[in-house]
Amino acid sequence: MAARAYWTGQIRLALVSIPVEIYTATKSGAKIAFNQIHEPSGKRVRYEKTVEGLGPVDRDEIIKGYQLSKGNYVLLEDEEIEAVKIESKKTLELVQFVDACEIDPLYFEKPYYVVPADDLAEEAFIVLREALRQAQKVALGQLSVRGQEKLVAIKPCGKGMLLEILRYADEVKKGQSFFDDIPDDKPEAELLDLATTLIEKKSAPFDAGEFRDRYADALQKLIDKKAKSKSNQAIIEEDDEPSSGGKGNVVDLMAALKKSVGSEGKASAPKKKKAAAKQKTA
Repeated sequence: MAARAYWTGQIRLALVSIPVEIYTATKSGAKIAFNQIHEPSGKRVRYEKTVEGLGPVDRDEIIKGYQLSKGNYVLLEDEEIEAVKIESKKTLELVQFVDACEIDPLYFEKPYYVVPADDLAEEAFIVLREALRQAQKVALGQLSVRGQEKLVAIKPCGKGMLLEILRYADEVKKGQSFFDDIPDDKPEAELLDLATTLIEKKSAPFDAGEFRDRYADALQKLIDKKAKSKSNQAIIEEDDEPSSGGKGNVVDLMAALKKSVGSEGKASAPKKKKAAAKQKTA
């Protein structure tokens, strides 16, 4: 089944318009979803749309309402909302170009792939892509989709381009209020050297495929185990992990770092040989 475009329209740079299609770049992982069950009967709990004093109502009778005051709403039909005219519903105008490093990672929300809509759009698409690449810039603009106008950034991505939805300034909390109570102390040089050494030993190129949702895996094992047992008795596994410390657990930071560096060095030795073998093969 062909992927469905998240947004179709045109990117406009001054007098140049490029028809494009935008597709989501992410997908849901193998998440485990639970239903709410009425324990005595073992049946699923359902939810009905109800109106106070009337009871259940038909979904076709439900429309959107904006509350002006308690019990007082402005009612809007879907057609009225859809008819709101805003240029960014069909046109993504590039209004500014910035260095990628200027955008704080806090503002990035979700990535999308951008491709030319047809053969006629390819030449202009490629020109824009390569101009951004050569200038080492990111393009900013706004597009309207699903009832919201999004702030977006566009940059080259292989033969295509990547659009990333950004959060607006009022959607990001300022970190300083959380960091105020952290003392502005400088660490001891030896402690800093040990921590840096540990970081260097554990450094490697990023590969998302190396990581899995271990909680989801463990939860699936529990589900499989309980399904096989055909019992409703709780299966509680003991937590074997040691305490990570508290007020009564004082850790010697220097000793812990030295031990960590030593054990990491032994553990990482085979990996280095393996990496070296790969380089030799390449």
